[in-house]
Amino acid sequence: MKFALLFSFLSAVSAFTTSPKAATKSSTSLSMAKFRSALQYVPCLPIDLLPAPGKATSGVAGGLAICIAVSKSGSVYALGDKCPPINQPLSFGKVNDDGTIQDPLLGTKFDLKTGQVVGKWCPSGIGGIIGGAFSPEGVPVFPVKQSKGVIEVQVDVNAKFNFEANFWSGVLDAQGKADGKYY
Repeated sequence: MKFALLFSFLSAVSAFTTSPKAATKSSTSLSMAKFRSALQYVPCLPIDLLPAPGKATSGVAGGLAICIAVSKSGSVYALGDKCPPINQPLSFGKVNDDGTIQDPLLGTKFDLKTGQVVGKWCPSGIGGIIGGAFSPEGVPVFPVKQSKGVIEVQVDVNAKFNFEANFWSGVLDAQGKADGKYY
């Protein structure tokens, strides 16, 4: 009985801790972009809502959740607001003197300029349990500029459209048809 429990525990752990496979291009409809990538600066946050140095806040640019962080020196940075591995808001994090922002729950530090993990991955108590099941992963960073009283962030404005392009394809909608049309 003990052997069976040990074996099931080890197999469950190995299922979540195996080395990641190399990314490959797939020909499925999920990875086929219908719209070309279009990088543009879009408004994200009015200047008057910009946080104080050493703080962060959230905004939306082109349909993407963005964390706007202000370093202690006053530099403004834009990062993805979904903090790996469990996607809590990075904007709730602490901006540190060393040019990083720290995940408020799991304790991982991310570089404000590159978005890469700095130091130990998920060092908090619960982070050791959760983070052990995932490979270290950074957050996306976006170019940022100030224009006409707002903070603008450069994003792919077609990313949301590409994600939603085939949302109803192959799935029955409220009318019972797979193509989204009415009877």
